[in-house]
Amino acid sequence: MKKLQSITAFLLFLAFLSPTLALAQAPAASSDVIERIKKEGMENSQIMKTLHILTDLYGPRLTGSPNLKAAGEWAMSQMKSWGFDRVEMEPWEWGHPGWANERAAGFITSPVKDSLIFEVLAWTPGTPGPVSAEAFQMVIPARPTQSELDEYLSSIKSQVQGKIVLFGEPAQIKVDFSPPPKRIPDDQIARRFDPDSPAPAQPPFPIGPQVQQTPKPDSLPPSKINEIISKFLIDNGVKVRINDAAREHGQIRAFSNPTYDPAKTVPTVVMRNEDFGRIVRLLKDNRKVQLEFDIKNQIYPEGATAYNTIGEIAGSDKADEVIMLGGHLDSWHAATGATDNAIGCAVMMEAARILKAIGVRPRRTIRVALWSGEEQGLLGSQAYVKKHFGTAEEPLPAYYKFGGYFNIDSGTGRARGFQVFGPPEAAAPLREAARPFADFGVAGAITTVSRGLGGSDHTSFNAAGLPGIGVQQDPIEYFTHTWHTNLDTYERIVEDDVKKSAIEIAAAVYRLAMQDELLPRFPPDKMPKPPASRN
Repeated sequence: MKKLQSITAFLLFLAFLSPTLALAQAPAASSDVIERIKKEGMENSQIMKTLHILTDLYGPRLTGSPNLKAAGEWAMSQMKSWGFDRVEMEPWEWGHPGWANERAAGFITSPVKDSLIFEVLAWTPGTPGPVSAEAFQMVIPARPTQSELDEYLSSIKSQVQGKIVLFGEPAQIKVDFSPPPKRIPDDQIARRFDPDSPAPAQPPFPIGPQVQQTPKPDSLPPSKINEIISKFLIDNGVKVRINDAAREHGQIRAFSNPTYDPAKTVPTVVMRNEDFGRIVRLLKDNRKVQLEFDIKNQIYPEGATAYNTIGEIAGSDKADEVIMLGGHLDSWHAATGATDNAIGCAVMMEAARILKAIGVRPRRTIRVALWSGEEQGLLGSQAYVKKHFGTAEEPLPAYYKFGGYFNIDSGTGRARGFQVFGPPEAAAPLREAARPFADFGVAGAITTVSRGLGGSDHTSFNAAGLPGIGVQQDPIEYFTHTWHTNLDTYERIVEDDVKKSAIEIAAAVYRLAMQDELLPRFPPDKMPKPPASRN
């Protein structure tokens, strides 16, 4: 009887202890959890609704703009409604006002009448109502010295006064008879993520032969040329500057005035190559071309304070350790920022929502971050890493509690593999997390030793010596059509791909949130050095 009581007590003890043991061992997610993640992600997905709101209601989302702030506030409230334990908008200062284009119209009125297709350059002024003027083409010498540029500007000064200026020659865009594939071939992605001998990453678009320029002593840097040209146009009362978009099929990429000060430039637009070329050809016929523009822009001084949007699912026995996932919420303004990068934000929000919905309890805290300032140089994520984690050289306490940051930022294509900053063994847990998704085309995981900053927000973590995890995706039409262009809209989303990406990320995040140890890192004496500052 005593022996039976002892056995019973021991079995009760094991029954009490077994959940703790299961958590502590926490191998790769069980097949049951994987199936629940898949079922929730495919049958109850919220991702297309999230993308609709971020693009159709709040796009575009330029850093510092009211749209971006409103998008962050909506995302915060949405994550709260899904049951996240903590949400906030965390401010950081970038020191420039917000800007938005409210409306813009342009026309050729003589010798023909037609509408013109263009986008306004950000952080440039609007026009004082409709303005009309004769067109003039301005073509500066190639890589000019100061004296060459001065001589050219002096020669055209009387001709540009009060005009609308087309800057440069129209680009000659050749027909692409061999467009890149929309999917990465399986054999290529397998070689890329071969843990024993990973193949170098292939460029996302064909790279043509590089033309070697003959050194030209005393030539001005492009930034100085632009500064001189802008002042010249202001001083001579130019009404509008027109830049060529230099892309095929009406694609336009419009970025920003590099000074972020509208007082330092004239109203400026980026016109589709087809319209720019048409006007130039008419001018070369010695025809007078009359143009009309009406541009209204708005400046928001309060936009100098930007925000990163944060949402958390609290951990349990390792709650002070954090697994992060995110994407940048800001976009350029030529379209509604669907593939760059509402998709990254929606995928990561959805991945965390799936884990919350199926009722798993992560050991580590799961934190979603939606960044601002990425398009201006990864500024929001850099500010966050500096504030919360520090660097390998100057770590803050949370540096040692960080378990990895997943980043999506290459369009609508499904996730095909992971690349993590760290020693070779850091890829093993991610490889295990990817294994159940071979039928989705996920190839595995590899590592990088680069602390170089650039590309997207995971490199803000890599630069600090932390495990940033970049996600390789199928290109679909990202680099050929939608990246930073006026075509980057909701219509370009591949629903099945974004759903599968969210499922894959959810499983990988769960794996890292449950395992016993954080991802392996380089010891201090083996930590790769950051690249030398270019300043």
